[in-house]
Amino acid sequence: MSEQAEYPRPRRQATVREAKALAHPLRVRILRQCRHRELTNKQLADRLDSSPGTVLYHVRQLVEAGLLEPAPVRTGESGALEKPYRSTGMTWWLDNPLGDAEPDLRFAPIRAFQEDLNEAGPDSVRTYAGFMLHLSPAEVEELDRRILAVLDQYIETDDQRLDQPAHSGLFILHQLPD
Repeated sequence: MSEQAEYPRPRRQATVREAKALAHPLRVRILRQCRHRELTNKQLADRLDSSPGTVLYHVRQLVEAGLLEPAPVRTGESGALEKPYRSTGMTWWLDNPLGDAEPDLRFAPIRAFQEDLNEAGPDSVRTYAGFMLHLSPAEVEELDRRILAVLDQYIETDDQRLDQPAHSGLFILHQLPD
């Protein structure tokens, strides 16, 4: 990991189209599936236990938002031409893309993570830390900045570790009700 790079990297506001595309758990899961491998609509449907028509609808939403892109057409095992898709990787660099969404839609990434975790099973959990902290708004900002800085370093160099098992995580900090 580069000592010279400054972390965390700058984020930008999501466009309306990007935010809308990220407001559905299946779309979030499609992006995660296509992060480091190009998958066809049929492969995505099989992996996500969904119909090809439903997946294609969501794939098109992601492509229109610029979060997923078509990869070069390839010849499949049966000799038929396949049209795979891959993630553009842009979602990591968005600043709170669902911050202005309706409350229920803000839970889309959490629901997607829960579905992925349920599919992987309890033996897939590598680390877990539950905590409660009393933090000022400035301390919340500092904690977020420091965690993003560490994650950014790993995200930016992830292509160097593609021979290692893939891990997924989710960091959520929420304020408890009074």
